[in-house]
Amino acid sequence: MNLDDDDVEAMVGAVRAFAGSELAPFAQERDEQKIFPVEALARAGGLGLGGLYVGEEHGGIGLPRRVAVRIFEELARGDVAVAAYISIHNMAAAMIDAYATEEVRAAWLPELTAMTRLASYCLTEPDAGSDAAAVRTSARREGDEYVLDGVKQFISGAGSTHAYVVMARTGGPGPRGMSAFLVPGESEGLSFGANERKMGWNAQPTRQVVLDGVRVPASHLLGEEGQGFAIAMRGLDGGRLNIAACSLGGASWAVERAVAHLRERVAFGRPLSEQQALQFRVADMETALEASRCLLERAAGALDAGSSDALKLCAMAKRFVTDECFDAANAALQLHGGYGYLAEYGVERVVRDLRVHQILEGTNEVMRVIISRAVLERAA
Repeated sequence: MNLDDDDVEAMVGAVRAFAGSELAPFAQERDEQKIFPVEALARAGGLGLGGLYVGEEHGGIGLPRRVAVRIFEELARGDVAVAAYISIHNMAAAMIDAYATEEVRAAWLPELTAMTRLASYCLTEPDAGSDAAAVRTSARREGDEYVLDGVKQFISGAGSTHAYVVMARTGGPGPRGMSAFLVPGESEGLSFGANERKMGWNAQPTRQVVLDGVRVPASHLLGEEGQGFAIAMRGLDGGRLNIAACSLGGASWAVERAVAHLRERVAFGRPLSEQQALQFRVADMETALEASRCLLERAAGALDAGSSDALKLCAMAKRFVTDECFDAANAALQLHGGYGYLAEYGVERVVRDLRVHQILEGTNEVMRVIISRAVLERAA
């Protein structure tokens, strides 16, 4: 999609309005009652938010990453957990668009981009999280089908979604033995664990995905055998930017609430906003948000351009933004005093939701490994 600045601003404005009317007013209710908002997601799909990176021929809008990060920032101002699920759905849909056969793309993408059908991404296993190359789920070829066996862990949307992009081993150990598959949600032999009880992200279910002799057509192989690890890693570059953008949106919302509280709350005869120590804290929070936004834009531009340092920059953005924005949201809670600890103010929910962003899409410790490796290899 060719977008000028006016187009981008109009799109971001429409997403801001959607987040303000459809997500923010019900965020606390979704968190407390663990509601997965499928109706709101379908309305998001009507805005094009289910196919941000999918080609227009199948209902997507093919956005560059530099625009997408702004969209996820706005969505997360409304509800961090829902915005993060939309990111995961888009990662799975983009993989199908990029690597599936034309027949599979035509059958699945129109409804996925409309978000009338939803997708999950299945890489992590009970014993293979950050070490993605250690995946044990297997896929063996039998005639015109593959048979999948294994267990996936911490899968967002599991049990409530319709398409599962599953990484499974078709060859020997290590990354070259992994392949990617599209597994329909109604497949025989596919089952789900109990909905996990979590610190945050309560607006999206998280379950184990159990594959017990699940048969899928050979045409549901994404790309070629042995290409799965590369597909997963390419998807994670964009996913890391999206999750970072969700951290930025959630933290920005929390900081705005903290600033309003400081202006309204009077202590020792004057507004808290006149206390220099608190002014300094606000200055540090705002600086962290702006630095996060700049690094996100830099990394997104590198990924759009196919730059040789895109992997490093995406890892840097994910590490820096998720750490700094969690700290900013936590500081916003502190600036509310005891009120920040109350559910009705919403800040404690955002703090809980943002905490997992430092873990998923590759832990921030793994991000440091990626960054340092890139720097040291360049210097060699």
